[in-house]
Amino acid sequence: MRAMNLDIFSLQGKCALVTGASRGLGQGMAVALARAGADVAAADIPALPPDDTCKQITSLGQRAFALAGDLGKSDVPEKLFAEAVEKLGRVDILVNNAGIIRRAPAVDFSDKDWDDVIQINLNAVFKLARAAGRHMIGAGRGGKIISTASLLAFQGGILVPSYAAAKGGVAQLTKALANEWGSKGINVNAVAPGYMATDNTTALRADPGRSKAILDRIPAGRWGTPEDVANVVVFLASSASDYVNGHVLVVDGGWLAR
Repeated sequence: MRAMNLDIFSLQGKCALVTGASRGLGQGMAVALARAGADVAAADIPALPPDDTCKQITSLGQRAFALAGDLGKSDVPEKLFAEAVEKLGRVDILVNNAGIIRRAPAVDFSDKDWDDVIQINLNAVFKLARAAGRHMIGAGRGGKIISTASLLAFQGGILVPSYAAAKGGVAQLTKALANEWGSKGINVNAVAPGYMATDNTTALRADPGRSKAILDRIPAGRWGTPEDVANVVVFLASSASDYVNGHVLVVDGGWLAR
């Protein structure tokens, strides 16, 4: 049996845009892509500049650019992508990671909370992917588009109707774009994290009863980490995944298997 060629996981010479990159999963993804050899434009809202992420990336010998933009504003996604192209020279990899969550019973869920979540978690994902598709098709080099979905692309969740709807939309959008762009050399996939030890789950992890109930269902017996997801994103961004398209890859320690 021939030895495996690990070069297929290298991102040397590639350029990536990662949204929601100042902390948590997004920071882990951005740094992991740099560790694999990519230059990275790290984007987040103005109130959360990704300076630490960029510092980690440059320490690895890769170029890093901090971008600021509120994806809750309809004109920002395309402007942000254009800025990334300007800074990097091109974008080979788009990681649509930015997202928010609002919790309330459906009967009390406000129009604003619904609209805010759909705008950032779904509308902005489409607009960034559309900009990336135009850029990648125009350049004729193909590329990789990776979005952050969720277990709630498969399950309904509790008290998060807009989040579940948006993540279900991300999963279907991933498949639709893969159907259109697969022949152009563009792979469109998503990663669906399970219960991760990030800011979004601080309240859950601080509740002993809720935390135990969650951990009891996860065969791995632990909360996930940004590194768990970041390693999968590197795979989806690399040549190792060239025949993976339209897939939502679950990273949940076995949660859905229960």
